[in-house]
Amino acid sequence: MLVVPSCWTLQLEFRLGGALMASFARMGEEIPVAPVPVPSQEQDWAKRLEKTIERGAHHLLSIQAEEGYWQGELEADTTLESDYIYYLHVLGKADPQRIAKLANYVRRRQLADGGWSIYPGGPSELNATCKAYFALKLAGCSTEARHMVEARETVHRLGGLEHTNSYVRFYLALIGAVGWELVPSIPPELMLLPNWCYFNIYEMSSWTRGIVIPMAVLSSLRPDWRLPERARVDELFQDPTRKTAAFDWSKQLISWKNVFLALDRGLKLYEKSPWKPLRQRALREAKSWMLNHIERTEGLAAIYPAMMNSIFALMALGHGPDDPLTWREIKEFSRFEVEEGDTIRMQPCVSPVWDTCIAMVALEEAGLPADHASLVKAAEWMLSKQVLGPGDWQVKNKDAEPGGWAFEFRNDFYPDVDDTAFVLMALQRVKYPDPQRMEGAIRRGIQWLLSMQNRDGGWGAFDRDNDQNFLCNIPFADHNAMIDPSTADVTARVVECLGRFGWPAEHPVIQRAVKFLRKDQCDDGSWFGRWGVNYVYGTSGVLRALETVSLTARDYCQRAVMWLRTVQKADGSFGESLRSYEMPSTKGQGPSTPSQTAWGLIGLLAGADLHEPAIVKAVSYLVHQQKEDGSWSEPDFTGTGFPGVFYLKYHLYRNSFPVYALARYSNQSRGADEYLALKFQPSQFRLRSGF
Repeated sequence: MLVVPSCWTLQLEFRLGGALMASFARMGEEIPVAPVPVPSQEQDWAKRLEKTIERGAHHLLSIQAEEGYWQGELEADTTLESDYIYYLHVLGKADPQRIAKLANYVRRRQLADGGWSIYPGGPSELNATCKAYFALKLAGCSTEARHMVEARETVHRLGGLEHTNSYVRFYLALIGAVGWELVPSIPPELMLLPNWCYFNIYEMSSWTRGIVIPMAVLSSLRPDWRLPERARVDELFQDPTRKTAAFDWSKQLISWKNVFLALDRGLKLYEKSPWKPLRQRALREAKSWMLNHIERTEGLAAIYPAMMNSIFALMALGHGPDDPLTWREIKEFSRFEVEEGDTIRMQPCVSPVWDTCIAMVALEEAGLPADHASLVKAAEWMLSKQVLGPGDWQVKNKDAEPGGWAFEFRNDFYPDVDDTAFVLMALQRVKYPDPQRMEGAIRRGIQWLLSMQNRDGGWGAFDRDNDQNFLCNIPFADHNAMIDPSTADVTARVVECLGRFGWPAEHPVIQRAVKFLRKDQCDDGSWFGRWGVNYVYGTSGVLRALETVSLTARDYCQRAVMWLRTVQKADGSFGESLRSYEMPSTKGQGPSTPSQTAWGLIGLLAGADLHEPAIVKAVSYLVHQQKEDGSWSEPDFTGTGFPGVFYLKYHLYRNSFPVYALARYSNQSRGADEYLALKFQPSQFRLRSGF
């Protein structure tokens, strides 16, 4: 391995950007590097950095789809495959070959202690283990097989089926495997509550709405979908009487948790009553809502649990699997399958817009010409994906015009703030042949972002002011994502976007956002990462954002930089385990990954001296870890769905973010102006009133 010279960061004045642009223009030709009068070791390192960025950029270009987008696989834990085995049985389409391939995937991820984890390197987790056991039992595994015995013992050790979350119990009750008394009540009458009521469906996060409304239909209709005897799971209970739902009451007598648990008991009595005057109206409203939200999308909310639940709900409402309406949803859902060899694994959704904007920004930073065909094609595709129709976000944002982007190919009811801000940054530096169209799209996007700012100055993901924290105590809120409040990482993305378009720190929108970020900062200087793992992600994003508005010299930013230095490993890398969501004492600790090292480097570049050892070592680590084909390896999950419950692996993170981070380092070394792009003055936009 080469040794990094202490002064090699000073030797990058050989017009790296120009060499890369020529390389991209000629795609694949060897570009001779002009000699520079420096010692050979420094010159070798400068060339190696250039080659690393070039190879990484070419790798990204090589995997761009013909239509112009990028799409990496989105991987999660085995609960998806387990649920899919269950789903196919309920659907009556349990093809033995498909079931066997799904079961193979689940079986091979069983841990040594007999359980299943929700992320690589994690401990056995009760809900994932119960689902895997049940799925393998449905797939034909004998309950006396060694791996099933070990799984059962692990379930008992972790508390038994009676301590699983409400969603595990709900699906089991749906097929008669457990009684409905073990399931929290989800009355469809929720649909009838007015928007001014704190309990109405629009006070829930967008993803919760998509998941829960079909569940309310199913909870009410309780279709008779009893599967064969092997579908019973009595053996997974610790308590043989199985009479308690195992929802622990709060020790504080007067609390929202106890209020909701008492309400749940009352609702269970209501369910037994023959008199439900509003039930049929509520079911009609729920069905109407689902049918409306299935349009202009790839399935309800375009996410796995909502889509599966909507298929079940349609079936319960009389639309069988062969009904054209249900069949369309079944077809969309099947697109999440990834077949490889003798296995099938499932994606929780797809991420083409997100993957594309990150790849575009990385390539732009790496020196790809603004009018390069790949960027123009990507911009053309991206412009076609702008959401210009109505969505749920308008319920609390009535006066705003549409203009955001969604995460998936099509999910028009749910554009999100994070995607929109990143897309705008990706489009900013593209020299598009129709500048008027480009400027119009960007203007609409910025205006939409401004309209979505919350009362506290931050931004959530999908809705405005979706922050009624007491709702997190509802019994069916144990997915740990009942609401969608302001978060540091999404807020930072918007600040970065506005800063790159020329908005100053003194502007009221930025001031309110910075006030939120300062309030949300941890005592040690770090920021929590809601959508990426975890404090490294959050801290890096905030520092990068504050750099664009020239605030990183402030004391609170330098505390964040110091925190990054303290968690950096001796080899220059960064790594943080998902365990940090449950044990904050482990923040910044975990196996090294290219994506997290890139995030750490981006944060350091935003607030530290360019030539300090921490930056040099991080660059060196990424250079040394690159593979010959220009990619990086990353087995760990670095994305977050629901903290503590559901995590993700974005397969393109390991390639896009290192290219971006290394290119930023190169550009800063040369003093390159990254903001030579489209600008919009704040005076051109309407600001949200009422702050």
